[in-house]
Amino acid sequence: MTKQVLLRALILMSALLVLNGCKDSETANDAKKGDAALVLDAGQEPRESLRYKIAHGTTTTAMMEFGIASLTTTDRAAQLAVTPGVRLHVVSGPTLEGKRGSTRFDVRIIKAEAIVPEGIDPKVAMDLNRSASVLNNVGGWVEVDDRGIIQRTELNHAAKRSDVPIRLLAMIINARTSLSRVILPAEPIGVGARWEARKELVLYGFEVSQVDTYTLTEKVGDELKLNVQMQQTALPQTITFEEEGIELTVEAFKMNAAGEVIANLNALESNAAASGESAGVLNVKTVDGTERVEIDRAVQMRMTVTYDLAESEEIVAVEDAEAAVDAEEEAGEELEAQE
Repeated sequence: MTKQVLLRALILMSALLVLNGCKDSETANDAKKGDAALVLDAGQEPRESLRYKIAHGTTTTAMMEFGIASLTTTDRAAQLAVTPGVRLHVVSGPTLEGKRGSTRFDVRIIKAEAIVPEGIDPKVAMDLNRSASVLNNVGGWVEVDDRGIIQRTELNHAAKRSDVPIRLLAMIINARTSLSRVILPAEPIGVGARWEARKELVLYGFEVSQVDTYTLTEKVGDELKLNVQMQQTALPQTITFEEEGIELTVEAFKMNAAGEVIANLNALESNAAASGESAGVLNVKTVDGTERVEIDRAVQMRMTVTYDLAESEEIVAVEDAEAAVDAEEEAGEELEAQE
């Protein structure tokens, strides 16, 4: 098997660690059965029901960076360390009112860049940059309820171009991870509360179970500070990537990551950072033959958010009133000039 084919297989697997997708054909199902969040500890008194309060017209801009370092061992005992990464600049909003009190907003990747490490194969670097650039301006819309649970999503027209890698896009479309959109519990909680959010993901065609465990460490106004523990596991399964000429069979896969989230209940995204490790065993089949590959990987994720929160109705009303007074005074001055 060539090094380029092996690297491509690793890059395909890398996204399993850091991204989950929209509620569509390749989905992150927040609440198929039962409640999306299970409270393990309600925390201290006083307790309150936490809900997102996103005003109409709210916009959030986020820069998401993912760095991955992999150590791979093949049947031939060859070891290879790679660090493919990606930087996404994403705009979410402005928000509109959805059905049954939900919030609907557009999400668009305005710029996607490959984070290419020094010394990587030039052909692979070219593939990474090409793969990243085709995501520019693609996106869709998403509708969430006041607990952050996805209700509906849909890809936009740019996302349906023939040159867009649909498996990659399906994971990135709403530019969200366990860090950017915290699912809130249904019942009242206080500082110290701990809850689980479970998801069944379909990533690159692989079925992956994910459990995010959040701990509320601090609350100031509408801003929450949380610790998060993320775990992904996958049962044995096989998927074929016809365009790459690769068949991957996962024998075992497990990922653990931990981080911190600063969530604003008035915004669409959260500031967050996390790091973790994973281990997986897969068989990679190409026209050159089949190889068994063991992957040990470290990953770092960071998201920096700029909030453009919608103005309150009171501020808008005051500005409208002031504008009306100015217009009236201006009209009076023009009338006096005419006289």
